[in-house]
Amino acid sequence: MRFARAARLAICLLITSGPVHAACGTPDRACELPGGSYHAALPATPGGAPVVLFLHGHGSSGRNAISLARMVSPLTARGYAVLAPDALPRDPDGDGPRSWNFYPGMTGRDEARFFEDLLSDAATRFGIDPARVLLAGFSAGGFMVNYLACATPQSFAAYAPVAGGFWRPHPETCTGPVRLFHTHGWRDETVPLEGRRLGSFHQGDIFAGLEVWRAANTCPDQKPTGFGETGPFLRRAWQGCAAESALELALFPGGHTVPDGWADMVADWFEALN
Repeated sequence: MRFARAARLAICLLITSGPVHAACGTPDRACELPGGSYHAALPATPGGAPVVLFLHGHGSSGRNAISLARMVSPLTARGYAVLAPDALPRDPDGDGPRSWNFYPGMTGRDEARFFEDLLSDAATRFGIDPARVLLAGFSAGGFMVNYLACATPQSFAAYAPVAGGFWRPHPETCTGPVRLFHTHGWRDETVPLEGRRLGSFHQGDIFAGLEVWRAANTCPDQKPTGFGETGPFLRRAWQGCAAESALELALFPGGHTVPDGWADMVADWFEALN
């Protein structure tokens, strides 16, 4: 069942007297968990709010993500809670840049379990709705989103990676169906649409990744069946696929960034699913 984990969290909310508003989660003070930490930006009424769980890029932090006004402010204005966890440093000594543990075969924190614990904490602490969570992420965070969507598409209501896909070799198959909205810059040179080599690793091709998603969603054809434009975004969607699925790609003229207008566009898409 797609939202089994969310249902368990919702039961926990029902047996509490109400949300506990702890003084944490702001850009200056993270909420601490045994497995890590996260920041939060809340709407005027956080009780029952849907959530965008946003994963930062390589070397960044939850603090940087929650401070990105062009992404966060439109979402909180629409009634969303934005939760921005911190990745862990890759180096064994705890120093160095932070990044997510997404690549197959890597050892380290169980990110899926950490996100589950985070949402449980936020549900108790702030009263957010654990059944309406959009998992989104930028760059390395976008790669993390793709790999979680591939392995456990039922864990979140939908997925929205920005400038991140798969690494080569691409997954042969993904569990499906999935509801996923991919956004990418036409001029992205850090994660090019075609991918690139980084030492012994090789970023995958975004269009090859879409082929994997079409197969997971049992789409009847490779060609998109829906086209549209939202501001600078050129959009194409695959329709007529499996029930409970959605797949869309949006390209914009810029480079490696979370672009202006992304938050409202993705929130519109997410709300149309429900």
